[in-house]
Amino acid sequence: MDIKEAVNLVKDGDSITISGMSFHRNPMAFIYELIRSGKKGLYFIDREPGFGLEVLLKHGVVKKIRAAMATLEWFGIPPYFRKMIENKDVEFIEDTCGAFIAGIRAGAFGLPFMPVKGIIGSDLVKIHEKLEDWKVTKDPFSGEDILLVKAIVPDVAIIHVHKADDEGNSEILGPLYEDEYKAKAAKITIITAEEIVDKSYFYGKRPTINGEYVTAVVHAPRGAEPTSMFGLYDVDWEKVVEELQPI
Repeated sequence: MDIKEAVNLVKDGDSITISGMSFHRNPMAFIYELIRSGKKGLYFIDREPGFGLEVLLKHGVVKKIRAAMATLEWFGIPPYFRKMIENKDVEFIEDTCGAFIAGIRAGAFGLPFMPVKGIIGSDLVKIHEKLEDWKVTKDPFSGEDILLVKAIVPDVAIIHVHKADDEGNSEILGPLYEDEYKAKAAKITIITAEEIVDKSYFYGKRPTINGEYVTAVVHAPRGAEPTSMFGLYDVDWEKVVEELQPI
């Protein structure tokens, strides 16, 4: 479908997650259209976001964030991310990489929760127990304490891919990050693709994301710019610097 139609699948206040990380394979064409559409109050959930989240914050689209970290690599901490959290303009829930991956895997597998080790003793446990998305319980086999992370099920996942057919079967080259899990976990999954291919492309080959999990497919050549797309184009640093300037 057209990108404007796909953006209409996102409602004010929805929880969203996006593909890639930092400066790599963010669905920027969709993000810019989301900003133009006037959507507000979104809840952004991810493990290690960067540029895409920073642009959404700059334009006032996001009101709540759950992430393990946010990074602009050698640019340091994203300035809007830092400023808006310090000023309490957005709510921030700190996660961990391991807990996020456990939660999004549980969502992808249709499980209510998934166990994770190595976090008990952190102050984050107290925070998330109050939010009722983590719970410490007893391992039924060893009797030791173990942490359960509630399934993460975003309202919408927007995943930028190298190739997709019109049924949503998609191929990602290079690092996947957690994008396959995000696509399976979300209630609505929107694929933006560099190239639309005939469904015969996937004959005898396992797609990275199966079309059964996909709600919409958008043709978006160079749709990750100014972030990078593995094997196709690098980060456009001049555009990145320009975008990071204050409004």
